[in-house]
Amino acid sequence: MKYSMIIGILVCGIHIITGTDTRTKFEEAQIVPDILDTAPTEKIEVKYGDKAIDFGNELTPTETQTIPEIHYKHEGGVLYTLVMTDPDVPTRKGYNREFRHWLVGNIPEENVAKGEVLAEYVGPAPPKGSGKHRYVFLVYKQNQGSITFDERRLSNRDGPQRRRFNIKKFAEKYNLEGPIAGNFMRVEYDDNVPTYAKLLGL
Repeated sequence: MKYSMIIGILVCGIHIITGTDTRTKFEEAQIVPDILDTAPTEKIEVKYGDKAIDFGNELTPTETQTIPEIHYKHEGGVLYTLVMTDPDVPTRKGYNREFRHWLVGNIPEENVAKGEVLAEYVGPAPPKGSGKHRYVFLVYKQNQGSITFDERRLSNRDGPQRRRFNIKKFAEKYNLEGPIAGNFMRVEYDDNVPTYAKLLGL
C-alpha cells in the first residue's frame, strides 16, 4: 500500500509540473495575453511525420503542409473542438489578427478524423520578411455535447475568409471550456511559400 501511495504521489507531482510548464510556455511566448486570457494546462501531442512540435520549436512551411497526428488527454464519450490559429497575421500587433488554419468541432474523444470540419487544414505560409509566426494548437471541451456550428465551412482554397479570426470570441460564442490543452510551433518563410499562398487564393 505504501508503494502504491508513493507512485500516486509521484504521478500527481508529474502532472502538476507538466501543467505548470504548459502555462509557462504559453505566457513566455505571449500567447497569453495576445489571444488567450488563460493558458491551457495540458499538452497536445502534434507530429508531422517524425517531427514533433514542442512549445515553440521551429519547423518549416515545407514540413508542415500535411495534416498532423494529434493526441491529447480526453474523457470517454466527450466531444471536443480543435483549432490551429496564427496570431501573427500580418504582424503581432492589432485586433482580430488571427488566421484560422484548421478548425474541427464535435470531435469524439481525440478522433479528429471523425469530427466536423469547419475549416479544412492549411499549412503555414508566412509572408517573406514577416519573421517567425506562432502557430497555436488548442483543444476545447464541449460540455453541452454536440454543437450546431453556424460558421461558413471553409475549404483549403478559401484563404481570404480565414482572416480576422478570434478564437476567444469563438469559444465564448459556443460556450467551450478551456482551452484545456495546447501546443505551438514557430514557422518562418521558405521558398515554397509562394506556391502554398497561391493555392490558398492569397
